[in-house]
Amino acid sequence: MKNFTLLLACLLAGTAFAAAPSISEQSHVEARAIFATVIGYETSIDHGQVPKMAQYLAELFRNGGFAAADVHLLPLGETTSLIVRYHGDGTGGRPIAFLAHMDVVAANRSDWKRDPFHLTEEGGYFFGRGTIDIKSEIALLTETFLRLKAERFVPTRDLIIVFSGDEETKQATAEDIAAHHAELVDAEFALNGDGGGGVLNEQTGKPQQFYVQGAEKSSATFSLTARNPGGHSSMPRADNAIYDLAAALTAVQRYQFPIMTNDWTLGDFRAAGALTPGPLGAAMLRFVADPKDAAAAAEISRNPSYVGKLRTTCVATMLTGGHAENALPQSAVGTVNCRIFPGVSPATVQQTLQSLAGASVEVTSNYEPLVSDASPLRKDVIAAVEKAVGAANPGAMIVPTMAAYATDGAVFRKHGIPTYGVGSTFAKNSDEFAHGLDERIPVASFYSGLVHWDVLIKTLAGHR
Repeated sequence: MKNFTLLLACLLAGTAFAAAPSISEQSHVEARAIFATVIGYETSIDHGQVPKMAQYLAELFRNGGFAAADVHLLPLGETTSLIVRYHGDGTGGRPIAFLAHMDVVAANRSDWKRDPFHLTEEGGYFFGRGTIDIKSEIALLTETFLRLKAERFVPTRDLIIVFSGDEETKQATAEDIAAHHAELVDAEFALNGDGGGGVLNEQTGKPQQFYVQGAEKSSATFSLTARNPGGHSSMPRADNAIYDLAAALTAVQRYQFPIMTNDWTLGDFRAAGALTPGPLGAAMLRFVADPKDAAAAAEISRNPSYVGKLRTTCVATMLTGGHAENALPQSAVGTVNCRIFPGVSPATVQQTLQSLAGASVEVTSNYEPLVSDASPLRKDVIAAVEKAVGAANPGAMIVPTMAAYATDGAVFRKHGIPTYGVGSTFAKNSDEFAHGLDERIPVASFYSGLVHWDVLIKTLAGHR
């Protein structure tokens, strides 16, 4: 463990400069053409376009030399998923899966300055729904697989494309793949294009950090319900559903779940602490040195951007109650959304909320949450990421991290496949418009993604 900690510290100090592989102009042209085509499919929910996009990609793979038996379209309801296997010689071990999703969130054309379902290049950016989340990675991975196949590259292990079809909604296709088509995704681990990624400096535009995502918090929503016989408002009674609910929500507000850590959060705080001025940065570094430092944890907790990396969090998000302005309320309901730290069960969180709410308020779960443990922090993956980032975007610091949101990676972790978010995109924080208006990606970042995936694949599955 000591040697690994030293290795991680070296990686966090900054990526080494590595020679970038030569990616032909033809590959750039082909990647852009794929990108433009997939952006053109309106793959948001209820439009039925995901199967058409999947069929387009499947034809590219078949025409690019992949046997029909290795290209699998898996329909599920109105959507579908696509799995493609690139056979290796087996000398490098079990396969690696490459994850991305074909669907996008809805975008109303009337709200956008540019057609969201047409790839527009303007001012050094590609604009369109899915440019950053994450049709860019669909195009880059597809072009990389096709180019390597054309070059007769033989990996040391099988490489498996896994493009899901409803990550933005139910994640049913990822669950279907992992639960019912496990033989198609028999991977040792997965690299997720829908996680991690790089940050460009706001002033210089140079690569600053690259986040490797190895864990995701679970989202769980609970209803807190207070009930009462009610009555006429002219005759108030000591017990009142709204007051009971208010007391329960106040108890939830005041409660802090225990501090927790893993390799991913400690690595994140180590890197952030070195870059963050003032008391907050100092507290991060003290916390990394001693996770039992309550004062350091308290300082970090005051910042909403970081508190979720310290513990499970629960917050009230919605309220309903009462039925008439001149009647005592017969019921009052508060919605509490929790982001659960890996390793904590939703049932434990529910029990805690029930204890806080008291006997007069019932706590129920609104749905079965997606729960996954953190992936182990692998030396080979971190070293490969260091090499890829050093070649494609030299100078960026490698930072382990845990996401407060969920991707398909959580599904595969749940089913025993360690998953690492290593998406190739670099952008300024101010240019982060995923799910929003005028979603964009820097043009240069798109093309550097071809280098990123080439180096990752050849480092982890190439002959040395």
